[in-house]
Amino acid sequence: MTAHLLFARRGALAFGAASLAALAGCSKNEAPAAGAAPAASAAGAGGPREAFATASRGTGFVVGQAMAARTLLVFFDPQCPHCATLWAAAKPLRDRIRMVWMPVAFITPASGPQGAMLLAADNGTALMDQHESLLAAGRGGLTAMGANDAMLAKVKANTQLWRSLNATSVPHLVYRVSADGPYGEQSGGLPTAELAKVLGL
Repeated sequence: MTAHLLFARRGALAFGAASLAALAGCSKNEAPAAGAAPAASAAGAGGPREAFATASRGTGFVVGQAMAARTLLVFFDPQCPHCATLWAAAKPLRDRIRMVWMPVAFITPASGPQGAMLLAADNGTALMDQHESLLAAGRGGLTAMGANDAMLAKVKANTQLWRSLNATSVPHLVYRVSADGPYGEQSGGLPTAELAKVLGL
């Protein structure tokens, strides 16, 4: 193999690794650097059915079909860019699944108050869209003033649940394909087509 071809192959492998990393998540061990994508964490220990039961104790806002058996539970930090990517990727699937977005807080001091605002909202979906638009514009998301203490406590409880799953990054997904399963768990975001495949769509 010539040096030129070897260099080209190494470049392609590096690009592929970077592409996969872009679908990773924000790690609790390091804040996301501008332009950098942290590696995805391993899924939590224990069976996926038990993980789903544990995650179901969290508090979140429902997006999509409230009564759908096909359910996706999403632990996310409001300051996580990978969570924002998943939020957009999941939109085309809303008419077929139930999603529960459960805020956790570890990336910045704004994470907890922003999560509390999302939980307290009458329309969490609309407020999340507004939040993500502000983030995309470089404005840091929602301005959280006077966050509800009860909702802050729920964000803290969500964070403890997320840690109990041995998750180390967000978004962290726990899902059920139907009322009888199968169940699954995934750390890191997925593009729309892969998310649909995981959920049996």
